[in-house]
Amino acid sequence: MSKKRNLMYVTAGTVLTGIGLARLAKQGKKDKETNGIDHVLKQIKAPKFPDREFNVIHYGADNKGIELSTNAIQSAIDDAHRLKGGRVLIPEGTFLTGALELKSNVELHLHENAYVSFSQDTRDYLPLVLTRYEGIELYNYSPLIYAHHAENIAITGAGTLDGRGDEHHWWPWKYGTNGQPSQDRDRQLLFEMAEKRIPVEERVFGEGHYLRSSFIQPYNCQNILIEGVTVKDSPMWQVHPVLSENVIVRGVNIIGHGPNTDGVNPESCRHVLIEDCYFDNGDDCIAIKSGRNEDGRRIGVPSENIVIRRNTMRDGHGGVTIGSEISGGVKYVYAEDNVMDSPNLDRALRIKTNSVRGGTIEHIYFKNNLVKSLKHEVVCIDMMYEEGDAGPHRPVVRHIEVEGLKSSGGRYGVKIAAYSHSPVTHFKMKDCVIDDVTYPLSLEHAVSPLFQKVVINGEHINQ
Repeated sequence: MSKKRNLMYVTAGTVLTGIGLARLAKQGKKDKETNGIDHVLKQIKAPKFPDREFNVIHYGADNKGIELSTNAIQSAIDDAHRLKGGRVLIPEGTFLTGALELKSNVELHLHENAYVSFSQDTRDYLPLVLTRYEGIELYNYSPLIYAHHAENIAITGAGTLDGRGDEHHWWPWKYGTNGQPSQDRDRQLLFEMAEKRIPVEERVFGEGHYLRSSFIQPYNCQNILIEGVTVKDSPMWQVHPVLSENVIVRGVNIIGHGPNTDGVNPESCRHVLIEDCYFDNGDDCIAIKSGRNEDGRRIGVPSENIVIRRNTMRDGHGGVTIGSEISGGVKYVYAEDNVMDSPNLDRALRIKTNSVRGGTIEHIYFKNNLVKSLKHEVVCIDMMYEEGDAGPHRPVVRHIEVEGLKSSGGRYGVKIAAYSHSPVTHFKMKDCVIDDVTYPLSLEHAVSPLFQKVVINGEHINQ
């Protein structure tokens, strides 16, 4: 059967074709669109800094990349902070460093020919800091660039930040490859601690344990700008703001094909703008999160008011993903004018949760996005992710709108796998053209989905 004739619609286990598909397209209540993108953008302002420069060379940094320059770079940051702010300049050259801590009113600026290479020695990421690992709080190795309770901070310029994750450093901990230990035991221990509500101060990992760090992590910070730099080969998640507000990630190249090397993962963050970036990753390009399971519910802070626009996305598990660490919920996400193009990109818009994670995901607007190629689903809402329907925390997914989407390739045009006791509601597609998919629609437990002027494989699915 040709792809153009193979229209399939699944709802609550029933398969409908042809006339049944068109009839269901007529159903569905029109939902008033809440497009607050302009309101969100008005809330987001880039930080400003005093016209004062601190060149790391003057603090003894080695621009040949032979000697460790951690102390020199950190001293420049500390001085800039102490003197009420300014720009810490990393000039042309190669600089080897361990963990750095950004502090309030400091801009870390990389010359276009600056190359910051991060140490592969885990001892250079001590002392331990409060962080999150897969949505759960703990004390662990410091992220490569960390900030805590800081405001007005930035990483700018056109230089490169190289996390130097590879097959022999950091990445082997995922699976225990190359004769190195696996993260599995520590990961399970951390999950058990969180479920038992063991105090965070007692969840101490780091040396002798194997949980990888994020690359750039502002933790409980305000007014953050990351602009222009190239970020590559993180140990794990690459740009990972947590519990932070007013975050701009602009014009950043984020590259890394290690395990779980997501591009940008705002977690329990508010007022976030991700624009004009380039992604080529080993996991999700952008993944919006809000904590995992009991720990996510304990903290209870959603991610909200997030704008994702004009980005280019190549390899990844998902272009724009919501979940799976989503127990605190997500609301008001606007993804517009993004271009996705890679046979190694699994999905364009992906929502993933289950009844162990729970959380409410609502008011997601996916508008005028172009998908030139991908591997699996164009739009995917998956409540069967990992544990599936194995817990008491009913996820809620509602008010999902896809408009002006153009795509080519993939296995499914739209795939929804929800529960009979928690169906997806207020799902709407409008003015979309999806070509060359094997299965146009597979919708299980979606209440009155609405399709207006939607063409899949050359077939109109609305009247």
